[in-house]
Amino acid sequence: MSSGQMLAGILVQPKLVELQSRPVPVPEAKEVRLTMELLGICGSDVSLYLGHRSNTPFPLIIGHEGIGRIEQLGTKVSGLQIGQRVVIEPNFPCGRCAMCWSGRSNICLHKRIFGVLEPGCFAEYAVVPAQFVWPISDNINDEDAVLIEPLAVALHALYTAPARPGDVLAVIGLGAIGLLLTQLACRMGYRVLVYDRVVEKIELAVQLGAIPFAPDCSEADLAKNWQKAGVSTIFECAGAAPALTMAIAAAPRGAQVVVVGLADQASALTEFTLTRQGIQVLSSIIYQHPLDFQRSIRLLEQGFIRPSKIISERTTFSNLPAALEKASKGLDSKIILAV
Repeated sequence: MSSGQMLAGILVQPKLVELQSRPVPVPEAKEVRLTMELLGICGSDVSLYLGHRSNTPFPLIIGHEGIGRIEQLGTKVSGLQIGQRVVIEPNFPCGRCAMCWSGRSNICLHKRIFGVLEPGCFAEYAVVPAQFVWPISDNINDEDAVLIEPLAVALHALYTAPARPGDVLAVIGLGAIGLLLTQLACRMGYRVLVYDRVVEKIELAVQLGAIPFAPDCSEADLAKNWQKAGVSTIFECAGAAPALTMAIAAAPRGAQVVVVGLADQASALTEFTLTRQGIQVLSSIIYQHPLDFQRSIRLLEQGFIRPSKIISERTTFSNLPAALEKASKGLDSKIILAV
């Protein structure tokens, strides 16, 4: 690109993403500018692309999963250096509201959402508050590093439930979060039963240590097998209303159902089932700042987990429109793009 310009992925309207020339952003005093190197397509990006979010500020530079190198420091930034490789934490809680003060920054009343409600990182350069970039050690490779953000989502979800290592879990929906949660849980000593309608995703989960159910498995079959296996917690990661309905209907007596998916349709719930069966419905969204990012990075530094195992396709940033369209089909577990 010419001096002062960059290539950016612009969501012009639903189902229309264009690579356009835009001015290179200038960091404010407490921000840093990154040269982006590797990007990940998230389910939230697909939701924006398909027009499922009514408050999308078109046109928008989308994207929130990414790693890059610090290229410029704001005048009031300290503790970071030019050239450092960093990962973006793309949800910016205010740190001042009642939710932040009570340790629930994931539902901050004034949270800024990078790449969703303001310009993101699907571009050659991105500007991020310095507080929300994390240096990455040399022993973490790029493909693992670019998945730190969804790994933090999965880690937060896993610890939302009272289940602990040695317990039996079930996961419905094997997108990136479902697969990363499965990998984490298997590595930590849980027994994990998985269900999805895409055979390839089930096969990948089995490689990560999970016990599969066939895509055509009925709700009654799930209920019978979950009861027999002693499932204590079900994670709904599909983000589809029928999945939550199925999870609650098939849940063993006294189980917890953790809602991780972000369906935009209503699920069918029966209060009688919940109360009589003692089913608890919990929710988990993103992660707690800063602890979940710190923990996720440490797990990678220690070689405990390899999130890159869930990558289904590698392509380049120039193929962003086609990659988003492919991701919207729901068959990929994770598509990453080299800038």
